[in-house]
Amino acid sequence: MARWVIVGASRGIGLEMVRQLCARGEEVIAAVRKATPALEKTCAEVVEGVDVATEEGAARLARALGTRAVDALVHNAGVLKSDTLATLDFHEALRHYDVNALGPLRIVRALLANLREGAKVGIVTSRVGSLSDNTSGGNYAYRMSKAAANMAAKNLSIELAERGVAVAALHPGYVRTDMTQGRGNIEADVAARGLILRMDELDMDRTGAFWHAEGWEIPW
Repeated sequence: MARWVIVGASRGIGLEMVRQLCARGEEVIAAVRKATPALEKTCAEVVEGVDVATEEGAARLARALGTRAVDALVHNAGVLKSDTLATLDFHEALRHYDVNALGPLRIVRALLANLREGAKVGIVTSRVGSLSDNTSGGNYAYRMSKAAANMAAKNLSIELAERGVAVAALHPGYVRTDMTQGRGNIEADVAARGLILRMDELDMDRTGAFWHAEGWEIPW
């Protein structure tokens, strides 16, 4: 049985990951700002007050873990507000960057002592953060924050390699969740299943790459 930490697990993809990991008998710690009734019905140990936009939120999770080793950390927390050049709110763009790009770094740094040799880190990002894959434009705040999150994942994969910790950027697909306002082409349980499979496969040979939940590598 492995110990998984899912950050951003109150609903959507994160909640489905918790459910599926519980079903296969893993130990799951779910980090959220506020628990939901659906999450409380799972096997997960729930840690509330984890706002990834604050250092105190990350520290709260670290205190809850104590000295326990983490086998797999998945950072799923994020925000999305669509925009165009004309409607872009710069304060909102900074919030996207704070949550989507700096959030994973706050969590990883706070849990560094818990990530021992053989541990895995998955940062749930998006293919819209790929420069090579961008053919439609728009969504400035979200795209730019996810591009920064991709760089964070790549940087972490290099720095944590000497500790034997593998890191990947993970794209879940276009998923029907509250964050996408119900738009998308797959359900959250399908995306969660794919992300868990990619985490299962993640090792030092696959570290530092950008993986689609379906199993293929996305260009940066």
